This record gives sequence, structure tokens and C-alpha cells, in this order.
Amino acid sequence: MKTFSVARCLLVAWGLAALALPGCRVSAPTLLDHPRLAPGVTMQDVSFFSKSLQRQMPYRVFLPAKLVPGQKLPVVYLLHGGGGSFRNWSNYSDVSPYAAQGLILVMPDGGSSYYMNAAEKTEDKYEDYLVSDLIGDVEARFPAATGRECRAIVGVSMGGFAAVTLALTRPELFSFGGALSPAIDVPSRRFTLRRWGQYLRFRNIFGPRGSRTRLASDPFVLVQSANPGVTPYLYLTAGDREALLAPNRRFAAILSERHFNYEFHTKPGGHDWNEWNAQLPGCFESLLHHLKRTSAPGLKAN
Repeated sequence: MKTFSVARCLLVAWGLAALALPGCRVSAPTLLDHPRLAPGVTMQDVSFFSKSLQRQMPYRVFLPAKLVPGQKLPVVYLLHGGGGSFRNWSNYSDVSPYAAQGLILVMPDGGSSYYMNAAEKTEDKYEDYLVSDLIGDVEARFPAATGRECRAIVGVSMGGFAAVTLALTRPELFSFGGALSPAIDVPSRRFTLRRWGQYLRFRNIFGPRGSRTRLASDPFVLVQSANPGVTPYLYLTAGDREALLAPNRRFAAILSERHFNYEFHTKPGGHDWNEWNAQLPGCFESLLHHLKRTSAPGLKAN
């Protein structure tokens, strides 16, 4: 009886310790949905069937409340961070006023996928879902302008990683890539026992260290062969008190050495929405400068 009790206690203690480790996740309580909707902006939630993922996928859209018949608007794809959802940008950011300036803001759901086609769980084709299924559905459902010159992609943390990676690998799709505190070094992070759960998740997404699939998703590798002349304009930021500052500085240095068109900005802050909201005005000022836009109330044509 004592042996059974000791074993049960050890199992409980092991379980609690495992949950405390990064990468061991428990279901978070459902949070209230509280989108920050600016005047002159309307919101729509969409669910559509993704052929790449073989299931229904949600996304949220901000767009101008008043649409000019026949006019097509540029689209900005906003990617959330790891463990987030398609509601994050609308609930925690100050982004909605930019829709009133004549943009369609699209917020997809990426789970913790890094928006990549998973190397080991091959049914998780999140990159295909994003660049094929989602863009196709948005352009069929909304008054969205087509062509790279009318599309931008912006992400935070995990989403920032995807924005940079897709800018380097899919330059034909976007004219601007914004990355706020991008987790730029994820594929090159080394295994540690303290982060074994994270290591397993990254292996599932990117493949083993040194593998072809991992190298093909590593921004530090991709930037060495990407063509600076066709790569979208890159806008990178990091807070001055976050661990991702150092790898982002290293990445920006490579962009400079290889003569990419880019900006890199730091502001006081950490890895959170306070810092990202502080970076939004500069990011969208640059974004609006690089997107092709048509004349509309409140929006000057480029």
C-alpha cells in the first residue's frame, strides 16, 4: 500500500514538473473576445474549408465601413504569435484604425505552427494554407486587390518569423514584410534539457537539426541566397529588453551586408503587445509607402 502511495505521489510530482517546463501546455481558460474596433471600421469573422489542412479554418477581417463600389483594396495579412489565435491582433493591438485608411486587414489562425508546412507531421501544411487557400478565399470573398504590389504580411514573434521567411521564399506574393520581435533564430536553437518540449515541437515543424527541411526554413540560411532585388521590403523591430534583440541585430547586419531594402528599429520594452503597439505606427507608415493603393476617401494614391 505504501509502495502504491509513493508511486502515485511520484507520478503526480513528475506530472506537475512536466507541466512547469516550457513546451508542456495545459488548456488555457477561454478569454472574452474584445476586439478593438476603430470608428469607420467593420469586422467580419469567416470560416472556410482549407484544402491544405483538410478542415475548417477561421479568420478575422477588418475593413472600411464604407466601400466604394468596384474599388479593390490592398490587403495586409497579420500573423499572431505562438499559442495565439486569429483574435489576438484585434483584441490586443491598435491596428484597426489602419483599415479606415483603405486597407483590408486579415488575421488568420496559425496555432503554434510557425506558418510552415510541418516536416514530420506532414498533414499540417500551414504554409500552403496561408499562401494558397487563405489568399484565394480572401480575394474571392472581399474587394481585395490582387498581385504582390497590393499585399503585405506583418507578424509578431512566431508570426514575425513567418513574415520574414515568406518574404525570402515567396517574394512573388508580397511587396512588404513586417516583423515585430520575430523569433528569427528558432530553427537554429540548440537542444537543452530545460527546453526539451520546445525542442520536440521545433523538430516536428522544421525537422532534425541540420536536415534539408530545417535549413530550408532558417532565415539565417535563406538570406544568404535570396535575391535582394526581388525580396519584399523588410521592416524589423525588437524591444531593448528582450532576448530576441541579439539575433535580430545579427540578422539585420546580414541584410545590410547583402544590400537588402530594409529597416531595423528598437524601442524600450520587452516581448509583448506594449512594445509591438509602440512599433505599429512606424511599421504602417513604411507599409503604406510601399503598397500600391488606389484613390479612395481618406487614402492617397501612390
